[in-house]
Amino acid sequence: MKILFVDAGNYCRSPAAEAVCRAMAVSAGLGGRVTFGSAGLKDKHVGDTADPRTVEACTARGYDLGAFRCREIGPVDFASSDLILAMDRDNLRQLEERRPAGNTARIELFLGDREVPGPYYGAADGFGLMMDQIEAGARRLLTTLGVEY
Repeated sequence: MKILFVDAGNYCRSPAAEAVCRAMAVSAGLGGRVTFGSAGLKDKHVGDTADPRTVEACTARGYDLGAFRCREIGPVDFASSDLILAMDRDNLRQLEERRPAGNTARIELFLGDREVPGPYYGAADGFGLMMDQIEAGARRLLTTLGVEY
């Protein structure tokens, strides 16, 4: 199963979700049965590392973003992903608008009925809240995949 996390620029929330879920899946012994990736809806940060505040927040909790580089979502992502998880409702709307004709990948909000607010323009504590929400969402996601957390 391939799961893709998407936010506006693949700069804050989606890279963190990718790193957290990957680490939790490895720790739960899922190995290669589930793969995680992330992408953005804009090309603004393509090739950049994640936001330094995201890198710092992830590192503080034991998640590695050292090799991560931002990228923009493309048609191949819709074709190769089983589940695409948006960080907020605007991302969800844009994903549905970009979905190629005939594509059947599931697209939904990462947190079910709630959003992960973008911390980019907020105070530094927004990154801690982001991590709390992503870790909780990752545990929920892995539970739906049959992993006890």
